[in-house]
Amino acid sequence: MRSEGASSRSSRTPVTCLRRRRTCASPPLPQRLPEERVVIRGYVSRGWFSRDLLGSIVVFLVALPLCMGIAIASGMPPAAGLVTGIVGGVVVGAISGSPLQVSGPAAGLAVLVFELVREHGVAALGPVVLLAGLIQIVAGLGRVGVWFRMISPAVVAGMLSGIGILIVASQLHVLIDALPKARGLENFAALPGALMDAMSGGAGSMVALLVGLATIAIMLGWEKLRPPSLRFVPGALLAVVAVTATVQWLGADVKKVEVPSNLLAAISLPTFESLAALSQPSLLLAALTFALIASAETLLSAAAVDRMHGGARTHYDRELTAQGVGNLICGVLGALPMTGVIVRSAANVQAGSATRMATIMHGGWILVFAMLLPWLMRMTPVACLAGILVFTGIKMVNLKQMKALAAYGRSTALIYLVTTLAIVATDLLTGVLIGFALSLLRLVWQFSQLRIGLDQHAEPGTSRLRLDGSATFLKVPALARVLERVPPNTRLMLELDRLNHVDQACLELLADWGRHAPARGSELVVDWSALQRRVEGTRQAA
Repeated sequence: MRSEGASSRSSRTPVTCLRRRRTCASPPLPQRLPEERVVIRGYVSRGWFSRDLLGSIVVFLVALPLCMGIAIASGMPPAAGLVTGIVGGVVVGAISGSPLQVSGPAAGLAVLVFELVREHGVAALGPVVLLAGLIQIVAGLGRVGVWFRMISPAVVAGMLSGIGILIVASQLHVLIDALPKARGLENFAALPGALMDAMSGGAGSMVALLVGLATIAIMLGWEKLRPPSLRFVPGALLAVVAVTATVQWLGADVKKVEVPSNLLAAISLPTFESLAALSQPSLLLAALTFALIASAETLLSAAAVDRMHGGARTHYDRELTAQGVGNLICGVLGALPMTGVIVRSAANVQAGSATRMATIMHGGWILVFAMLLPWLMRMTPVACLAGILVFTGIKMVNLKQMKALAAYGRSTALIYLVTTLAIVATDLLTGVLIGFALSLLRLVWQFSQLRIGLDQHAEPGTSRLRLDGSATFLKVPALARVLERVPPNTRLMLELDRLNHVDQACLELLADWGRHAPARGSELVVDWSALQRRVEGTRQAA
């Protein structure tokens, strides 16, 4: 009877109560939670939510002043940078291939945006960024994301250093409430005159200079002296709060950030005329440049983020596609272009973020702050944001990289230096192309290196010809001179152990010498099948 009762209860069929002569149902089993609730409960119980919440706040505090400062350095209103930060957090953060990487407006593109806006106007920015996003989407779907990593690290380091110098050169003018020039050398040349005008033009410019210098001093001091328990507090936030509060208290007359009361007012949809302007070769080149620089910076930043944590690795094609979607949306909204940014990403990892929710929530914080507290941002002095960017630009010019790159050869350090100087002297695209060309030339030079040795063998009348490296047409004259030194009546043994590659020109030279050797009483001893395999650079055993 017990087994029947147990069976009845397990099958959840009604059972008869003998005393009361009524039918009653067995106790209901616990219902299975929906999968979404299980995921959410596990997300909270593992402590991931608390980690992501803290990480999102830290990244938000780092990103907010940078979004506005980079927009000002780009010649755009601060709201354009805020919109890009929101899209980079909420949209790109949700679909990115690098879960802990943070996307937003980048200092690396500020120079390009500034030049584009100066030459073609603000209306051209949206369509160019839109087209750059489409290029990135096509590249990501075409699985070419990993190919962006083939750019030499020396070129990328030189690019970042050059951008850092250009940012410092332009923002030194903003520190004194002056307008920057179009190019880096012009900014450096005009700086002494701007300083003289500031000192003779009234107190406003000098107060702005003091505001910027105080910002830099606070950030530098916090970086050196902050307690380990407060390492998550960004120096930029501390500087903005302290300097802004002081300026408000003293009533100092300096330029303030202009943020609209309604963030939607900052959105500028592209028109048919602005989209039609993309047929201009200069704008097409600008879109391609945006896509190339943004993709390279994003994917190299993602590789650096992967080295900072032990979680999921980056899916490069997905990350490139996500960046394209983000730039497509930013182009439609008339905002700044975006990349994956290493400073905010490093803050995200160091704050202990666990999942991509930290990036998404940081974009939400920017949205809430910009919508509900625009009056607070309008208190921020422009010179304060300029000081943050000067500090950031100086950090980007890391001369210690020269020593690290020199460990891979002096030519590597030279490529870094030439790329940096070329970007400062010309423009970003030209400098990067010069660095890339130097990398290819170095590769050609290294590939053409061949050490040729002619030694006397222990066996009488026998010599040994050693080829170490790559025997290409560039080394035909040197190899011919060595073969001419081989005395008559010599048995010449060709060693292939350290020969990586031989091309048709050197192969025919050796074959021709071997055919005419008997006329001089000589002989060429070589494994022709092994030599033939090295025509394609392989060293497989026979």
